[in-house]
Amino acid sequence: MTTWERDFIANGRVARMATAGSDGRPVVVPIVYAFDGRLYTPIDAKPKQVAAMRLRRVQNIQTNPHVAIVVDHYSENWNELAWVLIRGTAIMVSGGADYETGMDLLCQKYPQYAKMSLDGNPLIIVTPTAIRGWRAHQ
Repeated sequence: MTTWERDFIANGRVARMATAGSDGRPVVVPIVYAFDGRLYTPIDAKPKQVAAMRLRRVQNIQTNPHVAIVVDHYSENWNELAWVLIRGTAIMVSGGADYETGMDLLCQKYPQYAKMSLDGNPLIIVTPTAIRGWRAHQ
């Protein structure tokens, strides 16, 4: 991972995470996240159609831990286009030191979490296995 890729990921505000279950069907969802070499994304209290553990991305990770995440920047000025693709393995946690680290990073990055409790909500932790980026302007 280059310095610009690390900075680009760390400073990004939103990304898209792809998972696939045992049937191989992909699911892509927008996520908020924090990054310190691993990527942390919560299942937070925003309204959902089903319970947290029944979300398709959660079920997919439990069946197949391989995920892909894209952090990107679009601009009408195509000289500003950039993206980073993170491939990795995901786990779900609901407590412990890694959980606390992730939750602390998320609360620092997103002030909205000051009013929305994350306590007890599952956290997805992605350990990157490959990171590749592209940007129009070097």
